[in-house]
Amino acid sequence: MEMEIMKWILGIGVLAVVLVLAGACTKGEDKEPNQELAEYVDLDRFMGTWYVHGYTATPLDKNAYDATETYRLGDDGTILTTYRFRKGSHDGKLKTMKPKGKVHNEETNAEWRMRFFGIFTAPYYILYVSPDYTETVIGHPDRDLAWVMTRSAQLSDRDYERLLFELARRDYDMAKVERVPHRQ
Repeated sequence: MEMEIMKWILGIGVLAVVLVLAGACTKGEDKEPNQELAEYVDLDRFMGTWYVHGYTATPLDKNAYDATETYRLGDDGTILTTYRFRKGSHDGKLKTMKPKGKVHNEETNAEWRMRFFGIFTAPYYILYVSPDYTETVIGHPDRDLAWVMTRSAQLSDRDYERLLFELARRDYDMAKVERVPHRQ
């Protein structure tokens, strides 16, 4: 009986997290971008592995270490995504999520929709990508979700601050952006 109650409580907690994330992610899904996006994104050059250096944590990826996001373009145009991180430390449990993306604005390729758990869809804005496709900054219409990523596990403090400026100039709450530790 006690085990049944614990399972029920855990189930309610997981459901609450999913509903909160679904509500946050679906806001502004079909609206025009409310912030400056990258002028154009070459999808072939954007594909591959990115190291996440800064992010706004969600209940699912709080305390992430060694986070990476890998994109692969499927034959049908779907962006197959693998988000990996270790929970709590460099030696923590490896967590993996596999949302699927779809380009929403085909003129610029800078606005995507990401589908999580097959349940809800979230706008995904590529705010900045460097000319050599080694740095990118990703955002969300509500400015409550953001990622700073590069092709290397190493990123100097100076370059990290420069990339954070892309979020700051678009009025993101910089106090919510956390640095992701990577094994040296």
